[in-house]
Amino acid sequence: MSARSVHITTFGCQMNEHDSERMLGMLDALGYAPTEDRDAADLILFNTCSIREKADDRFVAHLRQAAAVKRRRPETLIGVGGCWAQSVKDQVFRQFPFVDVAFGPGQVHKLAEFLTSDSLTAQGFFEFEGFTGHLPARRARDVQGWVQISAGCNQRCSYCIVPSTRGREVSRPLEELVDEVRGLVADGVREVTLLGQNVNSWGVRLRPHPSTFATLLRELDAIEGLDRIRYTSPHPQDMKEDVVLAHAECPSVCEHVHLPLQAGSSRILKLMRRTYTREHFLDRVALIREHVPDCAITTDIIVGFPGETEADFQETLEVVDEVGFDGAFTFIFSPRRDTEAALMEDDVPHEVKVARMERLVELVQRRAHERAQRFVGRTLEVLVEGPSRHDPSRMRGRCRHNKVVNFEGLAVPGELVPVEITGATSQTLTGELSLVARAAAF
Repeated sequence: MSARSVHITTFGCQMNEHDSERMLGMLDALGYAPTEDRDAADLILFNTCSIREKADDRFVAHLRQAAAVKRRRPETLIGVGGCWAQSVKDQVFRQFPFVDVAFGPGQVHKLAEFLTSDSLTAQGFFEFEGFTGHLPARRARDVQGWVQISAGCNQRCSYCIVPSTRGREVSRPLEELVDEVRGLVADGVREVTLLGQNVNSWGVRLRPHPSTFATLLRELDAIEGLDRIRYTSPHPQDMKEDVVLAHAECPSVCEHVHLPLQAGSSRILKLMRRTYTREHFLDRVALIREHVPDCAITTDIIVGFPGETEADFQETLEVVDEVGFDGAFTFIFSPRRDTEAALMEDDVPHEVKVARMERLVELVQRRAHERAQRFVGRTLEVLVEGPSRHDPSRMRGRCRHNKVVNFEGLAVPGELVPVEITGATSQTLTGELSLVARAAAF
């Protein structure tokens, strides 16, 4: 009997990418092999996001295509997991009767229970059970791995649907995380990315032994063979000096911090329930640059939040100009179901939002381009990921500052190689493999 096949489409954040890897690892144990051909798959899976309206719209279009496959091949199973499924749990089967199984982010393991049950009648799994990630993962890259350190979030940002889709924050024990990373390193992983909705509040509520995110970073840094540690995302309120010092003192903790700003106006931040002010955010940036001067700082910014005036938006532009971010994810506000902001009057006209977004993006890219010039002429350590996406004759990788580097020279995916940087844009660096540095065992 031939192996059954699964096609999975992932929307949204790195946490979702990790959840998809865990789904594939679990399905591999059940005899399912991944396929790129959705039309021929025995199981069509969607791992969904509900942070922004566009993600919803894109997903529903894909789901309609899967329904067409099921009409041609009725034995095909369709599964929907992730935040969107959790957010519409009361209506998913009524709205989409062709779906066979639906499950929230905390119920990934229930997919296996459904597939191995005697009767494949439509089922939904949406309970919060804390961390349910003790599943094998099928990693997309051999030398890079995700590690989920916590589940859920205790923040109540007025625009965010995550607390209702992923539940209250639950931290995994320190010893368990150290053991998992040791296992990944033994399996050839050189770089890990720690995942959580608010990573730097990790450990505070662990019982009987509370801990801190800085302690976790130092414990992982001590693991022999681990070259790089990244994490996403911290919250400015919880970005303490001990974490910044871990960046400065731990060789494997990368020189990159993704610090979400969301808005540069303290008035708008209060409406967003972000629990910090413009001044506190700038203080955290100053602290990072004091201890890690070369650190790359990236951010998230929302344009057109309810009540945002031109003066508020100017304050956002002022912060962006003052900080000089190395990159930013920028979004036009769209209300999400079951959030406080969805009940606010969306009083910023769409054309104003679009115009503000254009001004913001221009400034972000100009400052990021200026910041990137500091790398030209330097030799950076690059973790090779494979051929360049736009020019297969060149190689592609990332430096410790999380910038994509396209370079000339021969290298193998998974290698750490020295690259002399010859050019820089707002988003990528270009360079040449430094044979001299490589020969000297860079």
